Amino acid sequence: MRFRQVHLDFHTSELISGIGKRFDQEQFQSMLKLGHVDSITIFSKCHHGWAYHPSVHNEMHPGLEFDLLEAMIEAAHEIGVKTPVYISAGLDEKLALRHPEWLIRDFNDHTNWVDGFMKPGYHQFCLNSPYLDLLLRQVDEVVRGYDADGIFLDIVGVRPCYCHTCINAIRKQGGDPRDKEAMLAMWERTYANYCARVRETIDAVKPGLPVFHNGGHIRRGRRDLARMNSHLELESLPTGGWGYDHFPLSARYAQGLGMEFLGMTGKFHTTWGEFGGYKHPNALRYETSLSIANGAKCSIGDQLHPEGLMDEATYRLIGAAYREIEQKEAWCEEVASIADIGLLTLEALQAHSEEKKGDRAAGSDAGAIRMLLEGKWLFDVIDLESDFQRYKVIILPDLVTIDEDLQAKFNRFIAAGGRVLATGRSGLNAEGNAFALDFGAEWVEASACRPDYFRPHFELQNLGTASFVFYSEGQSIKLTDGTELGHREQSYFNREAFAFCSHQHTPSALRHDGPGMVESGSGIYIAWNVFEDYAAKGSLALKEVVTYALNRLLPDKTLATGLPAQGIVTLMHQERENRYVNHLLYASPVKRGSGVEVIEDMIPLYDVPVSLRLPSEAKKVYLAPQMTELPFDTSDGCIHYTVPRLECHQMVVIDV
Repeated sequence: MRFRQVHLDFHTSELISGIGKRFDQEQFQSMLKLGHVDSITIFSKCHHGWAYHPSVHNEMHPGLEFDLLEAMIEAAHEIGVKTPVYISAGLDEKLALRHPEWLIRDFNDHTNWVDGFMKPGYHQFCLNSPYLDLLLRQVDEVVRGYDADGIFLDIVGVRPCYCHTCINAIRKQGGDPRDKEAMLAMWERTYANYCARVRETIDAVKPGLPVFHNGGHIRRGRRDLARMNSHLELESLPTGGWGYDHFPLSARYAQGLGMEFLGMTGKFHTTWGEFGGYKHPNALRYETSLSIANGAKCSIGDQLHPEGLMDEATYRLIGAAYREIEQKEAWCEEVASIADIGLLTLEALQAHSEEKKGDRAAGSDAGAIRMLLEGKWLFDVIDLESDFQRYKVIILPDLVTIDEDLQAKFNRFIAAGGRVLATGRSGLNAEGNAFALDFGAEWVEASACRPDYFRPHFELQNLGTASFVFYSEGQSIKLTDGTELGHREQSYFNREAFAFCSHQHTPSALRHDGPGMVESGSGIYIAWNVFEDYAAKGSLALKEVVTYALNRLLPDKTLATGLPAQGIVTLMHQERENRYVNHLLYASPVKRGSGVEVIEDMIPLYDVPVSLRLPSEAKKVYLAPQMTELPFDTSDGCIHYTVPRLECHQMVVIDV
């Protein structure tokens, strides 16, 4: 896979004429060079349903008079730029109006993406309908007729559908369409059949041609779905609805799948389809640097004007980022992450249930990722198939209950010296009525008091000791043979119509109402959903309690740094080159408008200290790509160096 890709959207209404009339090979090439682009995904078929080339199995856009796809492929290949080809698989609005019976329907017979034909927008097709055969003919036509470097199929996944085709199919199989589990199993089969038939169609012409099926998110815990692709493209536009939490969470899971992957952001101020919207160059510099710091290649979304003229402002913007990436690629090929901690996310445990967009980077998973990033911990995002023995600590955020198989896996992990940090209902058995792991405490019940208070038996780094309000659900526990690290204090009463105090909640009654945080040989348990609470409220006390716990569990952590909270740090091992690469990033997103986070100013940091505990002795430490050697010293089993200046992104290379 190439490092510097562009995903060139071209969803163009039939009401617009003169399609591609200003396309010019030299101008196209000059923009790719200006943007330092080495691969560009171009369109065969858009969401409106039109082809951008002569077609037997589709119809060429009525406003197009030449083979635009072929012209783009020839222009790009002439300058060494690859051209994966895009086909809209889930959406085809031209066809939706002709065959509405092939569309996905919800339980109440509504269509999606829009729930009717009197609203602007697209309608998604059911891949269990006759539409699939037509789509496969369109794929075959492109693979046979064009020198595509891959196929990108969009708007697909395991989709709930109650169209007449799906209902008839489940009934013929002896199932009941009112049985959600039976329907989910059929939706899974529908998607697997689609992926298999696409692969067969492509391999019949060009065996092994790369293919990616895009659904906007790679589901944690669904390795089977991930492996239906030749590689992964992590669509994650921070300003387009994904936010800045999503990519690190998704990338640190993808790292463990053994597949090449890229991070896809966009040049837009908001999201796809925004003509005339531009990010600040510093935002793209940061987002592409974040990709390579997490072991990914890069992709930036753009949208071509209907007349086919590449936008110079866009490619100046992209070039500002990709010029830097081009200089850094040598230190980012074939890398593996170094991690002390494995984060077992909730999505990974719920992955075989119906996908919900809100699970992508929300709630407990989002709170955990924020704390770990802000705390500069080295971590991977893992699932039930991951090798637990790679980690010193595994975090169970808030709602991870333990069945017998998972309990056996944790018993082996703990017996080998691993430790667990569990919070809230995590660590309870599948029935939710007792601890499955031994935290030196007995579970009693969910706390009747909400919110209540935690009084640590240690000083928080910035806040000292106090009764700290925890807003999330808590669990009442009794100490057995564990060590109490802090206790619960309930309020006088819960707030309700005839019992309330002050503006928000009732204060602590200042009583010891049982343990709130305990430690045993297995690890540490905190009796609230602290990660969910942090995602919602962001209280400093929550983070400092977790930081204290992790410092106890990881006295010999691999990396320590003075990078501020908004900084991000990763450590990659480049085995082939016998070196480690320490990535440091710093930017501070701010809210702009209604809920849009933007990056604009890049504030340089100076003299950032880093300490690394590595299994091999360091021979040389230097900045990349500058090739400037850094002085370092070794003490207490660690190497220590100082990064003299960090502006957006800096790599430090440790030759061993």
